[in-house]
Amino acid sequence: MTPSESTAEIAELLDRYLITLDDEKLDDDWTRSLFTEDASVTFPVGGHQGAAGMGAFHQRTLDAFTCTQHMGTHAFVEIEGGGDTARLRANCTSTHVHRPENAAELGPLFQTGTFVDGRARRTPEGWRLSALSFRLMWKHGTPPGGKGR
Repeated sequence: MTPSESTAEIAELLDRYLITLDDEKLDDDWTRSLFTEDASVTFPVGGHQGAAGMGAFHQRTLDAFTCTQHMGTHAFVEIEGGGDTARLRANCTSTHVHRPENAAELGPLFQTGTFVDGRARRTPEGWRLSALSFRLMWKHGTPPGGKGR
């Protein structure tokens, strides 16, 4: 695999992660298709370490909303060292639609803009994400359990 093929495959991992958050079953198969066994995710509201329970962690977080839409920019990818690890960076805008029972109190939407830092590692199954970290740049609206706008 050439460096440009690896770069494209790694960027596609982030795209697939963001798209599947919005309409896929987030289970063990989903986790295996995207993450390494020791992967970590970090969000402004918490995180998760390890593949075990990764899908359930994401599902619990998203279940607070009627639906979501995650839109990311193309990822900037740097292959490191011997070519089996990489860093990636991108921006993400997320819209979360509150459940009807919460919309009167919280408003209809909670929106965020985040800066995404990530790492990927080549595995026998192909490239997988080993770390994702989302840094909040801006927000509009109130998250479930949150205060103020």
